[in-house]
Amino acid sequence: MRKNYWKAGLFAAAGCAATVSLALAQTPGGPLSGTSSTATAAKPSATPYAAPAKSLIPPPGPLPTGALDMFSGMPPAVNPANLYSEIASNKLSPNVAGALERVYVPNRGENTVSVIDPNTLKVIDKFKVGVHPQHIVPSWDLKTLWVANNAEGRLDGSLTPIDPKTGKPGVSIPVDDPYNLYWSPDGQFAIVVAEAYKRLDFRDAKTLAMKFTLPTPKCAGINHADFSIDGKFALFTCEFNGSITKIDLVNRKVVDTLKLDAYFDRPDVLALLASPGKKAKYIPDPKNPAGADICTTPGMPQDVRISPDGKIFYVADMMVDGVHVVDGETFKQIGFIPTGKGAHGLYPSRDGKSMYVANRGSNKIRGTPGGKGSVSVIDFATRKVIKNWPVPGGGSPDMGNISLDGKYLWLGGRYDNEVYRFNTDTGAVDKIAVGREPHGLTVWPQPGRFSFGHTGNLR
Repeated sequence: MRKNYWKAGLFAAAGCAATVSLALAQTPGGPLSGTSSTATAAKPSATPYAAPAKSLIPPPGPLPTGALDMFSGMPPAVNPANLYSEIASNKLSPNVAGALERVYVPNRGENTVSVIDPNTLKVIDKFKVGVHPQHIVPSWDLKTLWVANNAEGRLDGSLTPIDPKTGKPGVSIPVDDPYNLYWSPDGQFAIVVAEAYKRLDFRDAKTLAMKFTLPTPKCAGINHADFSIDGKFALFTCEFNGSITKIDLVNRKVVDTLKLDAYFDRPDVLALLASPGKKAKYIPDPKNPAGADICTTPGMPQDVRISPDGKIFYVADMMVDGVHVVDGETFKQIGFIPTGKGAHGLYPSRDGKSMYVANRGSNKIRGTPGGKGSVSVIDFATRKVIKNWPVPGGGSPDMGNISLDGKYLWLGGRYDNEVYRFNTDTGAVDKIAVGREPHGLTVWPQPGRFSFGHTGNLR
């Protein structure tokens, strides 16, 4: 839940569950049962922190006109057939030298960050940050980790820096509604995703001083993004109107906003869904009344990731329980891949051959513990699910990232106050207790040359 939307009643609908999956399913591999162990949390540290400002940040000025070069300084793809070639385990940047091996977990429900030693699976520290920490974001130059505290329903949003060499926080900087954080392709600007205000705020990457803002009025609930192979455009998801919006980073403008749908290739169904009048959650398929029903629940797109060859964008959707496939250049939907309940986070493997999909186990913004959480593995070459790993005993895997060696996928357990470590060979799961409502954790250090943001979109 984010401010401005809860009262509008937009979170009441349940998702499409298995109905869409039955109608459109690719052939997944069989589930692996996995194993589970639990580690307990350490006591909170006494590290002091600076309280964020209470006053409203002044509205940004008008958008400057004309083209702006924020992509020519971007390091080019070394292998155009695999833009993830530089996140292989052996390709650490000199900028992460001396960084402690840690997993940083933002606990949204208690305004803290838990720090896990990945070698012992123990919480070794906990410190206060700003209000409602959502994601922990590596800086473009990989030298700082930023905690995005968006202060839902309040005016005291902030960004808290963490020094990866000490694992300790610095002074929080007041920033308006930083639900998420990205960086311009050349590292010149911080792109603050001010979700509640439907805008992207471009700030100086070093000082966070406001430079200009880009309104996205047709993108309700703007939140996650990924960038083209050349850095000239980005796609941002619009959680609250089932869409994705394309941003021209050269001319600083919205190109278009595309409605996503699991029935993208069924114009008869799309017309039926668009027809006036209230509809039941499930309605008969006009072409196959005896088959699976049509789910009328609108989508809620979440994370987005580009394919290794830079041509396709994958968009997780927590309401239709799968991943939309979008052609980046033509900006047309070309596919849909059913995965699991509450599809949410997307993470490419270290070799760029597959992608892990975190299925949160619920179609609700405020879910309950012990849901049908799982991780699905999509093969990039075939665009099919090849494995599915349920969380033993139930859970709510959300956002995170992959370990340096690629052997583990770490994810926050949003409704279960725990973190999951999935073995990427077997699907076995370890559980570590953390604070209340863990969200977008990051694993550090990560291989790569630079960061586009979020919990570690490195290239």
